[in-house]
Amino acid sequence: MSRAVVAFGANLGDREATIGAAVRELADAPGMRLVAVSPVYETPAVKLDGVDRDAPRYLNGVVVLETDLEPHALLDLLQRIEHEHGRTRDERWGDRTLDLDLIDVDGLRIADERLELPHPRAWERAFVLQPWLDVQPDAEIAGRGRVADLRAAATDEVVRR
Repeated sequence: MSRAVVAFGANLGDREATIGAAVRELADAPGMRLVAVSPVYETPAVKLDGVDRDAPRYLNGVVVLETDLEPHALLDLLQRIEHEHGRTRDERWGDRTLDLDLIDVDGLRIADERLELPHPRAWERAFVLQPWLDVQPDAEIAGRGRVADLRAAATDEVVRR
């Protein structure tokens, strides 16, 4: 089994209910075992041109899973769950009912047309790093370093709920 880190976020609809349902669906999916769920943080929306304080705020966190799915199959599962919760992909980094990002799978490095691991921006996002640090204090991002060190350098706003 591989260990995977999945970041979750939502800023539209009933954020808490959607995230709770998505975490249960991941935990209940064949080939998956839930290891940890982070505390939830509230953060401002980040758009292509920076922080959008007028947009609805996000709830963010991470789950750690053990899985026998290969990374692309896990990505397919994440995208199916997003779709079932009303996720649309009309605007890059737009508001969304649910966002599930595959952050890391056992330190693998993958870069193809569908998937990049580790996630290419996770290392600079406190809304990923802080919840990950909460559940895996010794975690590292391949090619970037210790999550604790990266979190210390990240300056974006995260408020624990």
